Parts: sequence; C-alpha cells; structure tokens
Amino acid sequence: MADQLATEIIATIKNRVESESGESASIIGEITTATELTSLGVDSLGLADLLWDVEQAYDIKIDMNAADAWSNLKNVGDMVEAVRGLLAKGV
Repeated sequence: MADQLATEIIATIKNRVESESGESASIIGEITTATELTSLGVDSLGLADLLWDVEQAYDIKIDMNAADAWSNLKNVGDMVEAVRGLLAKGV
C-alpha cells in the first residue's frame, strides 16, 4: 500500500496524464509505484512537465537535466523516492 507521499504523487501524475491524453482514470487504469512512466504515455517532455508539477507541489528543486531524469526515473516509485530524498534533505 502506498504512503501519503506516494498517493499524492500518483494523483499528480494521474491528473497530468489525464489532462494531456484526454483519457479518464478508468481508461488509464490503476497507477501504482511499480507503474512504468512510459506505460502511461509519458515521454521526455511529459516527464519535464511532471517534474515541474511535483516541484511546485512540494516547493523543491529537482536538479537534473532531461536526459538524467529520463534515465533515472523509470517508474512512479522512482519519482516518489527522488522526491522523498529531496524532502529529507530540505532541498
């Protein structure tokens, strides 16, 4: 079961994917921490948008270029753990 942070980030991802794809959550299916970002139709530009959303929601700065982000953040859980680490550091 996902914790509060994971639940919030999943909701952020779901909102972004729905707004960009025009598909409802029922079509996308359940998003978990194991869900691959590419399976949601997230490409490198979409990942940049997601990172922006998360930065704004948690008042953090995710300091990675698009290539680093794309290679390091493969699934929802990777994103959750990256945010968790930044929040723990107070970044």
